[in-house]
Amino acid sequence: MLLTLMFLGLAALVAPSASYGCYGDLHTMETPVISCRPVQTPTCGVLTAQKIAEIDIVRLRAYQAPIMRVARKTCLDPALVGAIISVESRVGAALHDGWNRERNRFGLMQIPVNYNLVPVAWNSEDHIAQGANILVTGLEDIKRRFPTWQWQQHLRGGICSYYNKVRNIQVNDGMDICNSNDDYVNNVIIRAKTLQNNGFRILE
Repeated sequence: MLLTLMFLGLAALVAPSASYGCYGDLHTMETPVISCRPVQTPTCGVLTAQKIAEIDIVRLRAYQAPIMRVARKTCLDPALVGAIISVESRVGAALHDGWNRERNRFGLMQIPVNYNLVPVAWNSEDHIAQGANILVTGLEDIKRRFPTWQWQQHLRGGICSYYNKVRNIQVNDGMDICNSNDDYVNNVIIRAKTLQNNGFRILE
C-alpha cells in the first residue's frame, strides 16, 4: 500500500494534472511573452491578450456549458477550448454568418472548409466538438512524432497544429511559427490561463 501511494505521488510530480485534462495543466505553465514588433498587431503584448480574453468571457458564458461537456468528452482543458474560440473568432464577434472574411474557415473554432466535415450550425455544441476532436488529433499526432518531448512541448505543438499543420514544428525554444505574427500559440496559452481564473476549469 505504501509503495502504491509513493508511486502515485511521484506520478503527480511528473505528469500533467488530471484535473485539467489529459494534455497538461496550462495553469502550471510559465506565461509566455508576446513581443511587440515595430509594426504592432492588435494582439501585441501579454496584457493585451489577457484583456481581450476578459472581454470575450462575457460572450463565452453563453457557451460555457457545451464547452465543459465537450472538454470532458475529449479530455481537454475547457479553458483551452475557450481560448481557441476567443483567438479564432472572438467568440463569433469577428464572423459574418459564421464565416471569416475569406470564407475559408467556419464557426466559433474556425474549422477550415477543406476538412469536409458534416455541416453543423456554426455556434453549436456539435461544431465545438468537431474543433475539439481536430485539436485532439493534432495533440496525439505531435505526441507520436516527438515522443521525447515534454508535455508542455506536446501541448504547444498540438495548439500550433490546430491552426496550421506545419510539418516542421519547432517548440523547444518557445518559438511560435504558426501564424504570420508568430504569436498564435502564446496568445492561446495566455487567454486560456485567464479563462481558468474565471471559471473555465474541470475542477474548482
